[in-house]
Amino acid sequence: MDTPTARTLKVPGATLYYETRGSGPVLLLIPGGGADAAVYAAIAPALADAGYTVVAQDPRGQSRSTLDGPPAGQRPADWADDARRLLDEVSPHGPAYVLGCSAGAIAALDLLARYPHRVRRVVAHEPPLVEVLEDPAPYRALFAEVRALFLAEGGGPAMARFGEGLGRPDQEREPDEPAPEVLEMMPRAYANTPFFLEHVLCPFTGSAPDLPALREASARLVTAAGRDSRPQPALHGPARRLAELTGARFAEFPGGHLGCTQRPAEFAERLLEVLADGDGDR
Repeated sequence: MDTPTARTLKVPGATLYYETRGSGPVLLLIPGGGADAAVYAAIAPALADAGYTVVAQDPRGQSRSTLDGPPAGQRPADWADDARRLLDEVSPHGPAYVLGCSAGAIAALDLLARYPHRVRRVVAHEPPLVEVLEDPAPYRALFAEVRALFLAEGGGPAMARFGEGLGRPDQEREPDEPAPEVLEMMPRAYANTPFFLEHVLCPFTGSAPDLPALREASARLVTAAGRDSRPQPALHGPARRLAELTGARFAEFPGGHLGCTQRPAEFAERLLEVLADGDGDR
């Protein structure tokens, strides 16, 4: 397995850490809240072998992407602007492919809505944009409760309530053995949890996507969700609903919310199919 090249990029308010490997058109991987570039370590080699320059980043304020000042509330627009500046650095002469997962998918959607010329195709995997659901109120209340519980009692009780509120996935089988890089990431992800719960969870899940702009760019958009997430409306539902609202394609992926770590070989294969032809499951 080739070792990725680590780099940093100074952006307004932060210094971004990112890793590159492979050659060919750029495929930017944006992690979700609490995670970093290593969450994609098990799929990146296959994507690079398929002919992409794979660029995986740490979102601002998480792991090795440091903020210039104290932690503060995050906005999808900030993460999307970071992604656009990163694309300007690694793909200055043409549009790129983008995969975003969870909060990273919310940022990827904002990137597509505001900078469609920088994107060849976006795959938005399980963006928890509950405001697009027919009844977002229960999940809006859940996320507010989780944040308040964190501020009052800490990360343990908050994450327990978070998992309980989302419900259990319907796993077809046990997850694959985590890649060494994913295991190495776990202490960093744990350390990122307070930042995620206080500054990312509510502003991201409570944001509203620019539906008119996404309709205009729908030919470049694939919304996605994991098969195992079907019993979790806050995770599976927004992707399907966004496809209905924008005319974008919808594709199911192996695994659940963390399919890229749970079923990496199958997830990478499905992603390559979607990137190649954009065909999804209506």
